[in-house]
Amino acid sequence: MFARLRAERRLALIAYLTVGYPKLALTPALVEAAAGAGAEAIELGIPFSDPLADGRTIQATSQLALKAGVTVAHALEAAKAARARTEVPLLFMTYLNPILAFGLDRFCRAAHEAGVDGLIVPDLPPTESADLRKTADNAGVDLVFFVAPTSSEAGIEAACRAATGFIYCIAVTGVTGARAQLDPAVLPLIQLVRRHTALPVVVGFGISRPEHLAALEGKADGAIVASALLDAIAQGPDDATARVREFLTGLRPPP
Repeated sequence: MFARLRAERRLALIAYLTVGYPKLALTPALVEAAAGAGAEAIELGIPFSDPLADGRTIQATSQLALKAGVTVAHALEAAKAARARTEVPLLFMTYLNPILAFGLDRFCRAAHEAGVDGLIVPDLPPTESADLRKTADNAGVDLVFFVAPTSSEAGIEAACRAATGFIYCIAVTGVTGARAQLDPAVLPLIQLVRRHTALPVVVGFGISRPEHLAALEGKADGAIVASALLDAIAQGPDDATARVREFLTGLRPPP
């Protein structure tokens, strides 16, 4: 996907959805709607009770999903159902505890069998990722690691060595959430990351406006929209697929 878009000189739009929000049964349809509205990949957040990297919006959606009883097993089932509806790459974003509780080998194998292509674990430092990387490699699942404007060059280098999918550049200092402007520090961060890896570089946290995507064109390989999309769903949860299509086509019309 990244190679194709790079050849077309286009930025990948990656949409984040919380599994189970607004309802578990809707998740596969929301994935299909996002892909149909121009998302080149979908990040599926597995609800967790202590999401350290997530801001108010994603925390709220995760809590609603957890109250509805959504589990890791449900997320795997939802991903499998979504894979039957679309061919776009799917990623899981989750924290280390749910993976360990499910079992490293079992989780990575199940994720691959469900059609998941990549895994993002915000609270796993690259320097402590050897076990998960080996297991994910064996299962055919890519790993993604974070770097931030506050990361040291040694930390960036470690993330680039450990990652196999892409490098996730945090666009702001802090947690997720829609913002009016991109932090100017993100462009120098992208340039620094490029010096350490040939992997795609994707920017997330705070991406919410067409202007943000325009600012990243030709600089990054992709952009992740999360909280702003979930906020749009919250405006009309009874017609969530329409809200997803409306928001994403407004953010960037499909080619």
